[in-house]
Amino acid sequence: MTILHLALATDWEAAQTAGEYRVSTLGRTLEQEGFIHACADHTQLQGVIHRFYRDVGQALVLLTIDPAGLDVRMETPADSTETFPHIYQPLPLHAVVSATAFPLG
Repeated sequence: MTILHLALATDWEAAQTAGEYRVSTLGRTLEQEGFIHACADHTQLQGVIHRFYRDVGQALVLLTIDPAGLDVRMETPADSTETFPHIYQPLPLHAVVSATAFPLG
């Protein structure tokens, strides 16, 4: 099983230097949000893209993450009926199975 996270390419590049990824979502850090947002599958990812990323003018990277050994909790936000994986720790680079350029167009 894997989970997915859409990252700005610049944030992913910074993580390569830092040794871990600490961005929760667009413009918010792990510290600000309390967790890193993720998606359970590509269908859920498409909904997230439609709601939050369709107007992003920066390069994106799709992170495919192996959640084994991570503090991942399946939670349903108050404004949703969907359950999403939330990562309650910095994301170690070794947990990222792949990082693929993700064009929105």
